[in-house]
Amino acid sequence: MTELPRPSDQHPRRGLLRVLRPVARAGVGTYWDVKVHDRTRVPADGPVILASNHTGWLDGPLLTVLSPRPVHALTKQEMFAGRLGPVLRAAGQIPLDRFGADPSAVKSCLRVLRDGGVVGIFPEGTRGAGEFDVFHHGVTYLALASGAPVVPVTQVGTRARGAHSGDLPPRGSTIDMVFGQAWSTPACRGHAPGNTSWPLRC
Repeated sequence: MTELPRPSDQHPRRGLLRVLRPVARAGVGTYWDVKVHDRTRVPADGPVILASNHTGWLDGPLLTVLSPRPVHALTKQEMFAGRLGPVLRAAGQIPLDRFGADPSAVKSCLRVLRDGGVVGIFPEGTRGAGEFDVFHHGVTYLALASGAPVVPVTQVGTRARGAHSGDLPPRGSTIDMVFGQAWSTPACRGHAPGNTSWPLRC
């Protein structure tokens, strides 16, 4: 598989995110009835990991657009191969090989966090039914390695009942995004394994 350019080779760029987010937010609001709850639970500054459920295609874009802070989300690397690739890279999104260890993605996430930024991650690894039957350990590794707090995020309504995971919800559907209470692992800071070959699968 062809190696894709990664944001780990440069300072994370948030300028494009700040420009695109208000525009995209307005567009989303005209198509769906989106409600964001408890956004103040996301720390206003410093490193943060947003860990969201993943039931529909819309989850990733909505997390990036509706979070109170710009998000560098782990995104399957296949998305970077098409026309969307240059935009994703310019916005600082992080390509991820979901089928094996990806040290470059780990380093990119840690760089964002050490720079005081926000990383978005989907611990289920792929779109599911919302039951969290599978929960990969990438979010735990990043929390241990960086000391960043983790804010759980629940998205409801991004996949209509009985619909395929790649389908968009019908126009006018209600979508809720709920930010949970942050948790952290302060006792483990500085004691995380240094092996960046852990598979994030998220």
